[in-house]
Amino acid sequence: MWIHSVSWQPWLQLFGDRGYHTLASDWPGDASTVAATRAHPRRHLDVGVDAVTDSYARVIESLPDAPIVVGHSFGGLIAQKLLDLGLAVGAVCISPAPIKGVRAVPLSLLRSSFPVLKSPTNKGKTVSLTERQFAYSFGNAISPEESAELYRDLTIPSPGRPLFEASSANFRRNSPTGVDTRRGDRGPLLLIAAGKDHTVPAVVVRGAHQLYVSGGARAELRTYEDRGHSAPFDHGWRELADDTLAWLDDHDLKP
Repeated sequence: MWIHSVSWQPWLQLFGDRGYHTLASDWPGDASTVAATRAHPRRHLDVGVDAVTDSYARVIESLPDAPIVVGHSFGGLIAQKLLDLGLAVGAVCISPAPIKGVRAVPLSLLRSSFPVLKSPTNKGKTVSLTERQFAYSFGNAISPEESAELYRDLTIPSPGRPLFEASSANFRRNSPTGVDTRRGDRGPLLLIAAGKDHTVPAVVVRGAHQLYVSGGARAELRTYEDRGHSAPFDHGWRELADDTLAWLDDHDLKP
């Protein structure tokens, strides 16, 4: 949410140079550029977790082989769902939005979600962050200047529905954010937490990891103590990308 897929371009270049076939598909309703997406915010009204998951499932169906999926924030939640559905051979999830069953609700998570959750009508609307809201939710671990630059270059309006679905997940029998954490037959999963993350604090990612460990499913956890929610696309992106490449190599997930 709130970040255009163009943010993945450095990763695509790096992984392509290492022999991987790469792509970064947009969410339903997003246009091909940041400017065009901002100009037509109503194109993704009422898009929820299932709609996003289904859109990526259709992309995967067009590929010759099941892919490795890498996602950030709500993209990390979607990546776990795709792995759970058997559509991916492995998944790397950076500061993933909480799956159903995670109980931790830190104050900073609530504050980061407030631009959407403050009004029930936002469930069917698109919402944009102000520069100040972005600085708190994404840019708190980087300089104000870099935060402002990322806000200007990458942010887009996003549907409010996914945040409502995540916030109510533990009160619903069937939630779009549900994942079967007891399956041991899926591919490897790496969960990455950022120690200074306001939007998805590390305790939330640890909660997801504990669900997998308790259920007997394969999952690893890594924490970058000095990083925030902008970690995969700020000046320090290369550290996460290089470590991801090494993890894939360790698990024989090679191009």
